[in-house]
Order: sequence, then structure tokens, then C-alpha cells
Amino acid sequence: MSRSQWIGILTVGMTLGTAWAVRGQFGHEQGAAWAGGIGALALVLVSQRKDWNKKILPIAFASAIGWGVTGMISYGRVVGYGRSDNFPNVYYGLLMLFVIGGLFGLLGGGLTGLSLESSEKKKVKWASLMAEMVAGGLISYGLLVKQFGILMTPPRSEAWAICLGAGLAMLWHMARKQFNASLRVALITTLGAGFGFAFGNFLQIAGNVLHIPFNMWNVMEYSIGFFGGTTLAYAVFTTQWPQSANGPKQWEKQVALFFLVAFIPLIIFRESVRYSEVVQRLANLPNAEQTAHLTSWIAAAVLSIGLLAAWYLKGHKESASGQSNIKLLFAGYFGIYIFLSYLVTGALAGQFLLNHHLYVINFVVIFILMNKTGFPVVGIHIHTMNYNKYRLYLFCILAFIALLALMAISIHDGLNGAHDRFPV
Repeated sequence: MSRSQWIGILTVGMTLGTAWAVRGQFGHEQGAAWAGGIGALALVLVSQRKDWNKKILPIAFASAIGWGVTGMISYGRVVGYGRSDNFPNVYYGLLMLFVIGGLFGLLGGGLTGLSLESSEKKKVKWASLMAEMVAGGLISYGLLVKQFGILMTPPRSEAWAICLGAGLAMLWHMARKQFNASLRVALITTLGAGFGFAFGNFLQIAGNVLHIPFNMWNVMEYSIGFFGGTTLAYAVFTTQWPQSANGPKQWEKQVALFFLVAFIPLIIFRESVRYSEVVQRLANLPNAEQTAHLTSWIAAAVLSIGLLAAWYLKGHKESASGQSNIKLLFAGYFGIYIFLSYLVTGALAGQFLLNHHLYVINFVVIFILMNKTGFPVVGIHIHTMNYNKYRLYLFCILAFIALLALMAISIHDGLNGAHDRFPV
């Protein structure tokens, strides 16, 4: 691995980790989709491949869909299992967080990889793939949950089964169509994001036991993003990819741009930043109603300006200064996400949280690292999928999670929010 590759991997990991931590203020599919889009923009910027620059919007679109769709999974109760005081329930909780995080990485890494691998010689038939994934999700949910009664988080939603079926259908599609590079990226990112979620829960538990005055839930969110992002970047940078002579069609870029800078922000605004939502969030602050009104209006204005700026940059990103314009698009898309997180947590009322300041620090460091990334980044050290080594890594992670469970139960006698899945 070259120095540029290591810097690139760290940059993408920090980007997705920070974006995923910001996602904690918004949650659900839309928050994860925005974070996934940001991660893909960083990946393409760091790669410095001109053919990927041409299709950066469809790549970010695919990544947003992949990371976002898994946001339907309910995991709050699973986190509670990890906070229990006995090994079976704690190990189950951490193990299920590994599964849930793995599903984020599977779909996020897989769809990102397919968008990179699709070329004139071998195009991804997206409509066929989506149909297979929808069918796989429905079959998996019907079979595992409805027929066999396999429940992860009763009485919460069992949407994990839908994502599992969709992910397996995607893998089967990759194997049949010989999208081997995408298959490798999907499997490696599965391990990284899964480990990040389980390890993040352990960090949250340790932080609560030590009474660290910080948002430890945000630490867990950063962990899944960081490890998911680093493994995604590692897999992409060490895989052989085809060259794409032609960029995507104009309508494809327009649809991707609309989804990224209009549709996702609109859903975020509707679910988290409109007046009725903000006034509930800030109910304990003075002048909550006035602050909520101002917050919603400023957020609407910023999102509108961001939309217009992104639409302008789209028409100029393939010029001689295309790389700079793409970097501006990334900075604006990422910066607005961080800015919204300040707004919805009461910045206009004078409430500033430490974790938000760390988002800004990460943002600055990410751009410093980007400027230190030289050529080349992709394809220096090529690796193919080694399934024996992959199984060994999986076994080691499962064993390490068991060790984390033992450590967790040894440092406390029970925490607030703990749940038991099984009677012990």
C-alpha cells in the first residue's frame, strides 16, 4: 500500500464517519442516504480518476440508495441488549449489531461498487437488479419473519430481514453477471461496517460506565461510518476497475442530482427541520417557538441556495477546473449537512454541543488530507477475493466481539436502557 492510498483510505473513513455521526441528528433512511452520498463523493475525489469524475453524480446516487435503504432497520433495542449484565444477551446484542452494520456495508458498498464497475462493455442492468432485490427482500421477510418466526428485535420492526434478502439477491446478481470487483467491495465493506457498529456499541458502554461527558451514542455512529468507510475505500483502491470512455447520459446525471440535492434534503427538512419538529426538539430552551420559526426559515433558505449552486456546478464540472468544482460540490453538500445539525440542536438559541464542533474539525482535517493525496490511488496493489482469508477474518471478528462482550459485562452491573432478549 502506498502513502497516497493510506491517506485516501483515512480520508474516506473520516468522511463517512463524520457524516454518519451527523446523521444521528436526522436518522432513518434519509439521514443515512445523505451520509452515503457524502462518502461516495469523497471516494471519487480521492481516487482522482477522470472517468469516475464524469459519473460522480450517479455513483453518489447509487451509494446514497445503498447506505440509505438500510436505515429502515430498527436497532435501538439491540443496543439495549448490549447494555445488559450477562454474556448471552450482551453477545447477542453485539452480534446483531454486527449483522445490522454488515447489512449497511453490504448494500452501501455493493451498489457503490456496481456503479464504479458499470461500463460500456458491461453495463449494470439496474432495473433488473432492483427487481431482484425487491423480490429477495419480500421473500426473505416472508420466509424468515412470517413463516419461521425468526425475530431480532421484538416487538420492534424486523425490516432487517428485508435488507438481508435484498443484499443476498444483489450478491447473487453480481456472481451471475461476474461483477467480481463489486462483489469484493460488498463483502469487505460488510465486515468493516459490521465490526464498526459492534465495536461502537462497546465504546458507548465503556464511555457511559466511565461517565465521559460526551454524546457516546454519536461515538457509536462515528464508529460504523469510519470502519465502513475505510474498508470501502480499501476494497475500491485495491481492486482492478474497467475504464469508462463515455460518461452517463444527461438525464441520468439530472435524476441523480435531483435525488441528492433536492429529494433527500426535502425529506430531511420535512421530518427534522420544519417548525413542528424543531419546536419539539427545542421545547426545553427559552423562546423555543421563535427559535424554531427562525431555524426552519434559515434551513429552507440554505437548502434552496445549495440546490441552485449544485445545479450551476453540474454544468461546469467537466471543464478544465472540473476537479475543483467537484470539490466545491463535496464541500457544500457536506458543509450544509453539518450546518443543519447545528440548527436543529439549538444553535440559534445559543446551544452548541461539543460533538458538533468535532464535525467541523473533521471537516477541516478531511480537506487537508485530500490535498496531500497524490497520484495514483486506485489499482496500485491489486488483490482478488480470497475467500479462505475472508472466512478467517470473519471468525476473528466474531471471536473479538465475544471478547468485547466479556469485557462489557465485567465493567458494570447493569446500565440504564438495558434489555434482555433471552431470560438468563
